[in-house]
Amino acid sequence: MDPTVLPRLRALLRPDQLDLSDSALDLRARGESSDRQRRPDVVVYPESTEDVRAVLELAHATRTPVTPVAVNSSLEGHTVPLEEGISLDVTRMDRILEVAGEDFLAVVQPGVTYPRLNEHLRATGLFFPVDPGAEASLGGMASTNASGTMAVRYGVTRDLVLGLELVTPTGRVVRTGGRAPKSSSGYALTQLLCGAEGTLGVITELTVRLVPRPEATMGARVAFADVHGCVAYVTELIQSGAPVARCELLDAPAIGAIDRHLGLDLPVVPTVFLEFHGDADAVRRAADVALELARDHAAAAAEQATDPQALATLWTARHQAYYAFVAAHPGMANLITDLAVPVSRLAEVIDASVAAIKRLAVPGYAIGHVGDGNFHLTLFFPPDDPAARERVDAAYGELVALALAAGGTSTGEHGVGWRKLPYVRAEHGDAVDLMWAIKDALDPAGIMNPGKKLPPRAAPEG
Repeated sequence: MDPTVLPRLRALLRPDQLDLSDSALDLRARGESSDRQRRPDVVVYPESTEDVRAVLELAHATRTPVTPVAVNSSLEGHTVPLEEGISLDVTRMDRILEVAGEDFLAVVQPGVTYPRLNEHLRATGLFFPVDPGAEASLGGMASTNASGTMAVRYGVTRDLVLGLELVTPTGRVVRTGGRAPKSSSGYALTQLLCGAEGTLGVITELTVRLVPRPEATMGARVAFADVHGCVAYVTELIQSGAPVARCELLDAPAIGAIDRHLGLDLPVVPTVFLEFHGDADAVRRAADVALELARDHAAAAAEQATDPQALATLWTARHQAYYAFVAAHPGMANLITDLAVPVSRLAEVIDASVAAIKRLAVPGYAIGHVGDGNFHLTLFFPPDDPAARERVDAAYGELVALALAAGGTSTGEHGVGWRKLPYVRAEHGDAVDLMWAIKDALDPAGIMNPGKKLPPRAAPEG
């Protein structure tokens, strides 16, 4: 980092907004992912849009890398400051600025977490329905276009962000979108920034769409002898038109790890967790259809969950899955796939993925939001075994190729970060060069979250 940056930052901000302690630098050196760590030179805590503007203006002038971060729950290395520089921690920008119930929207700063927003909204009868887990911040969720267990009904973060305030890499403050439910005006900049992973600027304010809390909620748990049976069942359930709000698959090893981690006693077989939203009659009919289909598909077990405590237990188990896996393999490195394919191709791709786990002979777990074709494999291997890592990476590459051939994607919700860079050009082809043109136009100095989102530029012809 340019030696003038630190004294100039001290002139811009209060002393408590800068942190050079080893603990702070170590904490921002990695996210939830288990490999490739790099410490920043300094952690900066902006408390306003003006703070962010001043920091980015200085960073642009001095060519200082800036990596935005909030609760640091990234699984793909988005928040690792690969080129050191400034780790811009926006957790102090955590105000809920407005709730406009009649317009079904809220205005928040990027450090607000989605559970905190929903708690604030409890008395309004509205909620923000994207739930990726990990107490994620809304700024981070927008930056990665986060999804979650209810995407099958309510969509992903991009579908629920109406407008943004952004500080560009040169220090300019701009607003995109607005408060209207729809617009055909201008380029869709809000949608572009939702998923840009902090490479095009820093989000300092979000206007998000809210939805009514359902009148009634009912859940179900359906188990099968194998994963293929789960996927075939889910496919027919979705096609039936049932008002499915959540539809999650966990294979037998995943259920076993969750049982041990949370002290539960769920049967250790591949299981589908379901939740239906709507009026009381609609959810009751949907739950009945789910159980009837389960019988038609020769389910090993099927039961409804109607009381709030049973539903809470169901979804706590799902959201704790990753932490249960990590707890089962202390000290081991992991690789998480994030494939998504058309629902019609889901069964064959998951079958191939489960077979890949068996061939690798490493601990692995399959879970996913199978209602929208998105699933995850979490594979564990010794961090000091290069051969094991090479086998896991090769298998992942094969699975990505299979997903792309099926019309899918290498990342349904976690984003690219740096861990999925090898697959971006295979998925997008020459469109990657158009993405680089956008990046160059907005960030000419290349300071924003360098080394993420976009693979290396194509070599010039000739």
